[in-house]
Amino acid sequence: MTTVILKSGKDQPLLRFHPWVFSGAIKKIKGEVKEGDVVAVYDNKETFLGLGHYQIGSITVRIISFTEVEINYEFWKNKIQKAYDLRKQMGYIDAENNNVFRLVHAEGDNLPGLIIDFYNGTAVMQFHSVGMFLAKDLLVQALKETLDNKLEAIYDKSEKTLPFKADIQPKNGYLFGEKSNGIVTEYGHKFKINWEEGQKTGFFVDQRENRKLLANYSKDKSVLNVFGYTGGFSVYAMAGGAKEIHSVDSSEKAIKLTDENIALNFDDTSRHKSFAVDAFEFLKDIDNKYDVIVLDPPAFAKHRNVLHKALQGYKRINTRAFEQIKPGGILFTFSCSQVVSKENFRNIVFTAAAISGRKVRILHQLTQPTDHAINIYHPESEYLKGLVLHVE
Repeated sequence: MTTVILKSGKDQPLLRFHPWVFSGAIKKIKGEVKEGDVVAVYDNKETFLGLGHYQIGSITVRIISFTEVEINYEFWKNKIQKAYDLRKQMGYIDAENNNVFRLVHAEGDNLPGLIIDFYNGTAVMQFHSVGMFLAKDLLVQALKETLDNKLEAIYDKSEKTLPFKADIQPKNGYLFGEKSNGIVTEYGHKFKINWEEGQKTGFFVDQRENRKLLANYSKDKSVLNVFGYTGGFSVYAMAGGAKEIHSVDSSEKAIKLTDENIALNFDDTSRHKSFAVDAFEFLKDIDNKYDVIVLDPPAFAKHRNVLHKALQGYKRINTRAFEQIKPGGILFTFSCSQVVSKENFRNIVFTAAAISGRKVRILHQLTQPTDHAINIYHPESEYLKGLVLHVE
């Protein structure tokens, strides 16, 4: 096996179980290595630190084991089983009113480079590292054995998530089973999921608890759901008794699915209206129209070199919401950018509030749900930040 030797002092993150080895920490590589290979990582005195997948880029090794073990089918089966058992302990398996959840959350489940979302019998896999992609067949076998009759299909949606430099040419498609109607249940609400063409794996599973919270603030209110995607927050606002809900997204496909999801849950859809327009443009002229505004934008920053630009985007859109929400209104605002820290996000929202001149109080500080487990040694896995704010 190829070995990676770290520079003196660069072993500390791994000794604290952080699963990433950056290129600048590497002293030398012994042996030939290809992208996706399993390599052994040692400190400068050649003491074993871990086994991981090698990849070309800033994050050169993603650790999959901190102990010397054989990386075989039993290894992957054990990892998938642990992730499944944790979701069972959380109450997601066989829940009466919920059949959509995240089964594997990358570093949060000690499986860096792998995401698996479960949609009412269909597991949608996304590979974010070449090493995980090359282990695909064993992971599929492990999924089938672990989920057994709960699993009807497996869909690989990695065409756009794997490194573009990797010469593997992935194609989205079914690895097991076939397409279903895509209808799932979340807290009793129905959603049509298009994992083949939608963003991410098809649905923002991570906003489940935050959608539920919105319902508590929606009764008899005018609600605006900005960057609404397929209408998750809008459905919960309707269920919570909102008198009017407007959904905004630049994608006509997303808006079409929003309308379908509203119709799936309510016979009378007259309280809801959707707009396929740019969110920033829509927010230019909404003065005093809405009691509750939800801002759930896509990741403005996926890399640190665009962090400043992203923060300016968050400041701009939050300032507009602060300036135009009704007095006494409630703002739900989020960032799903991993490189935007909780401190970054809170500071930029504070700046937007100050620019607006409104008095603002924090009611809730929100994060991702328990099926998106956060590895305590990997703070980067806590990517979703949210604030619920009262605006005088």
